[in-house]
Amino acid sequence: QLPLTLLRAANGSPILVELKGGDTYNGRVVNCDTFMNMNLQDVICTSADGEHFSKLPSCYIRGSSIKYLRLPPSLLETAAAQQEEEERNSPFRGGRGRGRGRMDSSGTGRSGGRGRHHGSDQGGRSGDTGDSGRG
Repeated sequence: QLPLTLLRAANGSPILVELKGGDTYNGRVVNCDTFMNMNLQDVICTSADGEHFSKLPSCYIRGSSIKYLRLPPSLLETAAAQQEEEERNSPFRGGRGRGRGRMDSSGTGRSGGRGRHHGSDQGGRSGDTGDSGRG
């Protein structure tokens, strides 16, 4: 979660992005998503061999092609504070639970709607196995 928090906090900040192919992009972050796809503006692109440079008004970088990101050091404190604030302001979200079924009034943990129940309290005959003689 920390890398995405850092990138969200980086909006408007300068960033260096190195791609798996070796090209580097220096620019300002406009936005990013959960896949680390990002839009940059005022970009200087340097080729992998370092011989070709190009200036772009904006560009889109696919997150799966990113090898390395360099952000300003001051951004780390900003992102940590932002993440703490989000955790404080969000309500506790409990897990989905680990047990099966629920307790009914008799204290037997019936599953409540999953499968067939043929006990005497469920309308079946006592001792009924539920296979009804089919094989």
